[in-house]
Parts: sequence; structure tokens; C-alpha cells
Amino acid sequence: MSNNALLNISIFGVFVLVTLFVVIRASRNTKTAADYLAAGRAFTGPQNGIAIAGDYLSAASFLGIAGAIAVNGYDGFVYSIGFLVAWLVALLLVAELLRNTGKFTMGDVLSFRMRQRPVRAAAATSTMAVSFFYLLAQMAGAGGLVALLLGITGKGGQAIVIAVVGALMIAYVLIGGMKGTTWVQIIKAVLLIVGAGVMTLWVLGKYGFNLSTLLGAAVDNAPKFGEKILGPGLQYGATATSKLDFLSLGLALVLGTAGLPHILMRFYTVPTAKEARRSVVWAIWLIGIFYLFTLVLGYGAGALVGSDKISKAPGGVNSAAPLLAEALGGPLLLGLIAAVAFATILAVVAGLTITASASFAHDIYANIIKKGEADDKEAEVKVARRTAIVIGAVAILGGIAANGQNIAFLVALAFAVAASANLPTILYSLFWKRFNTSGALWSIYGGLVVTIGLIVLSPAVSGTPKSMFPKLDFDLFPLSNPGIVSIPVAFLLGYLGTILSKEPADPIKQAEMEVRSLTGAGAEKATVH
Repeated sequence: MSNNALLNISIFGVFVLVTLFVVIRASRNTKTAADYLAAGRAFTGPQNGIAIAGDYLSAASFLGIAGAIAVNGYDGFVYSIGFLVAWLVALLLVAELLRNTGKFTMGDVLSFRMRQRPVRAAAATSTMAVSFFYLLAQMAGAGGLVALLLGITGKGGQAIVIAVVGALMIAYVLIGGMKGTTWVQIIKAVLLIVGAGVMTLWVLGKYGFNLSTLLGAAVDNAPKFGEKILGPGLQYGATATSKLDFLSLGLALVLGTAGLPHILMRFYTVPTAKEARRSVVWAIWLIGIFYLFTLVLGYGAGALVGSDKISKAPGGVNSAAPLLAEALGGPLLLGLIAAVAFATILAVVAGLTITASASFAHDIYANIIKKGEADDKEAEVKVARRTAIVIGAVAILGGIAANGQNIAFLVALAFAVAASANLPTILYSLFWKRFNTSGALWSIYGGLVVTIGLIVLSPAVSGTPKSMFPKLDFDLFPLSNPGIVSIPVAFLLGYLGTILSKEPADPIKQAEMEVRSLTGAGAEKATVH
């Protein structure tokens, strides 16, 4: 093993030990379901805002977007723009209303004025589907990142790396619950933003703090494309189909955040609606600043490393940021930045895992199987922990299959599922008085089936050398991202399911939900019926 690999392993080890210590300390007061699933609602607005940024700025943001910009220029920056604008949609339409209405999960909100059991089952199914696609991206990123650091080129070695990441993720969730996971996300957010900021200033300093000079250097080091990397169309402008794919991607990114369960669940960790608003303000500032950094990091990687070297590295385009760190500061900076990226992956997968396990334990076990009579202190938490182990195992297997894919693209698929299966039902529940159980089920299950079906039949899965299964060929749907079809279909299904059903809406529950969502009155005593 090389000295560089030993250095990188040492830095990783220090980070893991520090975060495990924090998680164990945080777990001391984790006794009830509220402690485990919502961190006892004990975090302040600024703390939760930093944690939201930590949850939202995933490996896709740091590794995938930097790589996409380095290789595809302007078209790669679309991810940054889409992810940031998406946050405004989540803020304006759903964040505070959901926090005021729910208790632990998205299922609390969607089932508030509907028939409990079928809607909770649908919400839990959708939550786990979105979490699975998101986990694919993070685990694939972990495999490529650690493979780059340790010089592992074979798929078998990378599979072992993904399994180790999955085991650590499960440990964080089992030990610390939401409280421990939140502290890991806060640590990770600070490290990520500071690390990206230092690299951004370093890159700009090499070019006299002149962005035009940096862009010119990126053009000079991309002889294959030249000035095309500065304008739109390099990745998505060649054909009518690719332009439509671009529009579909944009829709999924902008609308997907408002339906991501692991982001929405963060609003249940603060005590009041006022703190929820404060956390949003902190999150938007931090997220916006970071996405400005990605522009410099991406073009900096193109200028100092070169797109050819990035594409051929272990992990492919996801290696751009670590390779840039190595070009700037040698093995030490590479190890530090890689540890930050590793922290990013661990924090996000832990957040996703606890969201999915909480949804199963709270919605399926406590409110469907036990009909609201589960032991709050023990049974629900035990089920959540066992579910986390199963989800972790599935994520490991999926991450091994998806290894090598661009993780920004994989996350975009998760956004498409969230925008199709969750967002229509959330908006209808909050704003349409006529909406009923049938509409919710049609919207969730219909959106889920259509989106996943189109993804399976798309070039993302088969039919091209860059597909997840390149040797197979069943790409009947031409677009890599299905959002432009699946999102309108899900809204239409929710509408048709409601108007074709003879089931009347509950005006009393509707009025209660409207008052609670707008004022927060009674939010701390959210009913489970």
C-alpha cells in the first residue's frame, strides 16, 4: 500500500472515530420515538438550517456536479441551478405547512384527512422508493471516491468499499437516531462548505482571481470541445431528444426537492414554526453559496486536471473534485477533501436511512399494524432500527450495481420519483379541499409506477455503453429522465382519482388541517387516528 493510501486511510479513520464519538454522545438521551425519529425537537433554527444544508448538499452536489461541469461545461452547471431553484419551491409551497401539520413523517400529513391505513402504506412505499434511488447515488459515489484514494481499480474491491460505507451508515443510524445523524450532518456541512470555499479561493488565486482567465484555461485544456464548454448544448443540445431530456431533467430537479422525504423530515426536529422559518433562511444562504463554489471547482478541475484524465480515473467524472484537490495541494489536500466527500456521503446516507426506516416504523408498524397502539418508548424504535439494517443491505447491493454512474444523474432520478409520486399528493392535500383518499392513492402509486417503469425502460438502465446494464437492451423510452411525462401524469391521476370517486372529503378534518398548516396551532399534538 502506498504512503498516499495510508495517509488517506488515516484521515478517514480520524473522521469516522470523531463522528462515532459524537453519535454515541448524542444517543444517550434517545429513549422515545420522538427522540429517535425527530431528535426530541431540540434543535434551534440555525442548527437545523446547517443540518438541512448538510442533508441537501449530497455527494451529487460535491462530486457529481463538479465532474459534470468539468466534462460538459455549462450543461453540467444546470444541476447547480436546478437544485438551488428547487429549494425555493420547497420553501414557498410546502416546508412550513408540512411541519405544522405533521409529527414525524410525510405520511402524517398525507393521511391527516384521509383514510389512515391505505394512505400511510402508500406514503411509506413512496418514501422508501425515493430513498432507495438517492441511496444508489451516494453508495456509487462512495465506491468511486475511495477507489480513487486507495488505487482500487477492480469492481470487486470497489464493492467491498461500498459494503464498508453501508456498514458505517447502519451503525450511525442504529446508535444515534435522528439526533446523532443531525450532528453528523452539521459537522459535515461545515467541513464541506469550508473545504469547497478554500479550494475555490485557491483555484481563483492561481488565475489572479479573474474568472475569465479561469474559463479561458478550461477552454485551452479541453481541445476536444474548445469554447463549446462555455455555452449550452454540449450534453443536451445535439438532438431534439436530448433537448427534451434537458427539459425533463430541469422539471425533475426544480419540483423534486419539495417531495424529498428526508429533507421534509428535517422540519420536525425544531420546536416551533418560527424556528422552522429560521432554519430555511440559514439553509438557503449556505446552499446558494456552495453552488456558486461548484462553478469554480468544475471549471477549475477542467483547467488544472483535464476532462480526459477525469473521465479515465476510478469513479469517472465523480473524481473531478478529489483530482482537483490533488492538483492544488498534493496528497494531503486530496486526503482532506476526500474525507470531506466521504463525510458528505455518510451523513446523507444516514439521513436517508433514518427517514425510510422511520416511515416504515411509524406509518406501517405503529399506525397500520398496531393501529396507533405501539409502545412509544420501545417497539416503534426497535422496528425502525431493524428496518435500517434491511435498507442498508439493499442500498449496498444497489450501490454495487450502480457503481460508475454519474451520481448527479442518479440523484436526478430520485428527484423525478419524488416530484411524481410525492409532490402532487402533498400539494393536493394542502390546497385542494375536494381531494380524497382515492386521489391520494392514484397519485402516489400511479406516479411511482409510471416513473420507475419509464426509468427501467430508459437509456439510463440499458442500451448504451454508459447505461447501468450496458450489455442489455430494452430502452423503449427515449429520455434518460422521465420527469416531463411522469410528473403531469401523476397530477392528472390524482385529479381523476378524486373526481371519479364517490367518497366525500371530510370538511371538519379539512378545516382543521388548513388552520394547523397555516398557524401551527396544535402541531405539537398532531393526532394519529
